[in-house]
Amino acid sequence: MSAPLEGLKVIELARILAGPWAGQTLADLGADVIKVEAPQGDDTRQWGPPFVERDEDKSASYFHSCNRGKSSVVIDFRTPEGQAQVRELVKDADILIENFKLGGLAKYGLDYASLAEVNPRLIYCSITGFGQTGPYAHRAGYDYIIQGMSGLMSITGEPDGQPQRAGVAITDVFTGVYSVAGVLAALYQRERTGRGQHLDMALLDVAVSVTANQGLNYLTTGTPPGRTGNYHPNLTPYQVFDCADGHIIIATGNDGQYRRLCDLLDLGWMKEHADYLTNADRVENRPAMIALLMAETAKRTKAELLAGCEAEGIPAGPINDMAEVFDDPHVKARGMQIELDGVPSVRSPFVFSDAELALKRPSPKLGEDG
Repeated sequence: MSAPLEGLKVIELARILAGPWAGQTLADLGADVIKVEAPQGDDTRQWGPPFVERDEDKSASYFHSCNRGKSSVVIDFRTPEGQAQVRELVKDADILIENFKLGGLAKYGLDYASLAEVNPRLIYCSITGFGQTGPYAHRAGYDYIIQGMSGLMSITGEPDGQPQRAGVAITDVFTGVYSVAGVLAALYQRERTGRGQHLDMALLDVAVSVTANQGLNYLTTGTPPGRTGNYHPNLTPYQVFDCADGHIIIATGNDGQYRRLCDLLDLGWMKEHADYLTNADRVENRPAMIALLMAETAKRTKAELLAGCEAEGIPAGPINDMAEVFDDPHVKARGMQIELDGVPSVRSPFVFSDAELALKRPSPKLGEDG
């Protein structure tokens, strides 16, 4: 079987995470992704330890997390020769991904307007912190700052503690994924129009978009939601619970699951209690209800409680560290950990019935392909 995007040519003028994540995803899907690097290479090659060492190449694990499957060419497009090389690459390209600051490529003649003259069918994806328009467009965008500005940190963390960021640069990763969706949509439109176009992707736009139900909670009520720690603002019991030897997650999604949980914890009287009858009742009386449930979960081990929940059809799961994640039998069965020429990697999460991913090479050595 072939990969879905075989035959597509992608030029990546991107570094750090959001742009390279988009490029890696396209490469996994079969596109030929040419990563154009400055003579010193993508900044993240140095973002270690840890490092992956291959012969004379020593690049950080961070770099390898988002550059799999690409070829690497070194071009200094500050020079006329370098600019000409990029334009030559673009002549027959389908997609270009760049994440320079607003106007950063125009001075080299590598902006959309200039390259559209070279290739009118080019899908040109610009990834910035704040987009091509608006009062913040000139600012550099960093995931941490975007997590704060977007409201994501205001709803993450314990109510009486500091706002917290996510443990992964989620606005970069989400922007990379949304960028892939955008360029594929533009390619589909190109089939009808014959024309390429400019795609304007902003980390802040993406981060605000993925506030999801929390954003709608505010727009519906006019009251900004706060930090809720490990419980769900709209659903309960749906949070981390103490056990005798640690913690697990119990996430009931309906009244039936809640009632079965009460039975499992020998709290059958709570099933029909007026304070906890419906989800709305339980949300309103959450502190008292959670205290009753927690007193019982704390008497049981993690394994005992997880087994009981599994047997009764109550959604529950462990809180794994990375070693436990990659040792999990289901993660193993799904083939999420891969190795390419001795370099470990994490598979993209696509599983097709009539196609396969193009997992053929690890991240490139600097300038490996020209």
